Amino acid sequence: MDLGDKTSRICLLDEEGEVIGEASVATTKKGMTQKFGAMGHSRIALEVGTHSPWVSRLLKSFGHEVIVANARQVKLISQSSRKDDKLDAQMLARLARLDPKLLRPIRHRSEEAQADLMTIRIRAALVEARTGLVNTARGLAKAMGERLPKCDTDQMGEERLAEVPEALAERLKPLVKEVESLTARIQECDGKIEQIARDRYPETKLLRQVKGVGPLIALTFVLTVEDKERFAKSRDVGCYVGLRPKRSESGERQPELRITKEGDVYLRKLLVQGAHCILGRRGPETDLKRWGTKLAGRGGKNAKKCTSRCATTARRRERRQRKKRFGFVKDRRVRVTARSRRNAKLTGNGCRAVRFRDGSTR
Repeated sequence: MDLGDKTSRICLLDEEGEVIGEASVATTKKGMTQKFGAMGHSRIALEVGTHSPWVSRLLKSFGHEVIVANARQVKLISQSSRKDDKLDAQMLARLARLDPKLLRPIRHRSEEAQADLMTIRIRAALVEARTGLVNTARGLAKAMGERLPKCDTDQMGEERLAEVPEALAERLKPLVKEVESLTARIQECDGKIEQIARDRYPETKLLRQVKGVGPLIALTFVLTVEDKERFAKSRDVGCYVGLRPKRSESGERQPELRITKEGDVYLRKLLVQGAHCILGRRGPETDLKRWGTKLAGRGGKNAKKCTSRCATTARRRERRQRKKRFGFVKDRRVRVTARSRRNAKLTGNGCRAVRFRDGSTR
């Protein structure tokens, strides 16, 4: 079945792989019930999408075997030169008949977990809207030659307009009032998330023992993973959220590639933010931070450059102290140009000499 927003296309195959029927059905609970409610036990394949969670749960309640195909794996459909709903449904049916593992089936979360996750998604949408309004206000102020004071988005309010001219403040006031309203709604969502995590998912308390992991990250992780028993190893969870490096090995060639970025985008973003907090300057000294700092200090592509600046903080501090004391930085990589060759000299110990305004060099 090729799911559509309003109607879905169906292709029926028999045991020999011959097409025995094709039809269209409304993508509604009533239409699906009328079509599949009285049908005998069947294997049904469909692509993951907006409607696939509730459709798969409904079809399973009728006793059917439902396979939700990973859209990244169905290249025969997405990259076909003869792509249409009819052929897409037929290709899904043939792949499901041959070997369901070719579709790399995914597993949707339960209806209860999806309902709880809705609160987190609503909060994310509110945060995104608030950020857009704040950026708009700052951009409009810059166009008038003024700047709004620096602050976090949750601290933006009418009192911040006191530092700009009164005429500009009056024009920006509607935006700022909306920002304050969104901040209040976000705080309400934070309270609901805290309550859901405390009452329904006590396992989040264990995750919050890690500094930098709050109720938002812990609850999002639990609701996204849901059933931990489906993972053979804990490292498989990293692959599940797209933190595994891509592989493109061929013979002796083994290039270092970026992470796959598959799975839940929002959870992956939250985990990266948690890593920033753990490895940041304000993060407490723990075994996890020391391990992350060591990993980030390897250099090259193996070190995740966006984790934190803590891996290079010590080296930068050492450079600043050396430059303040001696006027140069030893073993520092610089871009060599014709002008730099004329203006700079190298000392005997391989350090770059610095020319000062008085003409002296050190």
